Amino acid sequence: MISFAPHRARFLLLGLLLLTGVLAAETASAAPAKDGSTKAAKEEAANDKKKAKNPKAAKADAKPEQSKSASMGQFGDWGAYQTPGKQKTCYALAQPKTREPDKLKRDAAYVFISYRPAENVKNEISIIMGFAMKDGGDAQAMIGDAEFGLIAKGANAWIKNPAEESHFIDAMKKGSKLVVKAASSKGKLSTDTYSLAGLSQALDKVRKECP
Repeated sequence: MISFAPHRARFLLLGLLLLTGVLAAETASAAPAKDGSTKAAKEEAANDKKKAKNPKAAKADAKPEQSKSASMGQFGDWGAYQTPGKQKTCYALAQPKTREPDKLKRDAAYVFISYRPAENVKNEISIIMGFAMKDGGDAQAMIGDAEFGLIAKGANAWIKNPAEESHFIDAMKKGSKLVVKAASSKGKLSTDTYSLAGLSQALDKVRKECP
């Protein structure tokens, strides 16, 4: 009987939420001010003045920012991220370059490769497909001529045989693209293709920060 290791699902959700926070923050900082932002600007100025008078309030407001993951760099098509704290987590992440069929509606897809030193976890591979699959259903990941079986639960997938994770990583480093195929709970087949450019450099950074 296959066990889905609940800690994997928890990390997958945490990583996605943290990444969403990073992307949202980057988008907000890059977005130009709009004409209707005058009120918001005044409120921000008032808050800044309040923080200047009360350092404790400023420190308290800064705490939520510390819980977000931080980018350690973009390497080709792969990003390296780190969560703060004593039990920090580092992970390399990428999104597919192409998705077929292109008109099929689904949420964003990601591949995570995570390191969690406090739990002695390295090279843990998690895949977000962006749609509900049949729990326990089969899916495939292909790198060149190498094919790896995946096991699905909800919208998430993992390498069916955890002992193959290191071989999967080695194949990714040597390959140029990763192709992931899976069927939804309704039987519709989806194919996501990831570029592997920059993966080795992203993993080097991850290993350095989370040895």
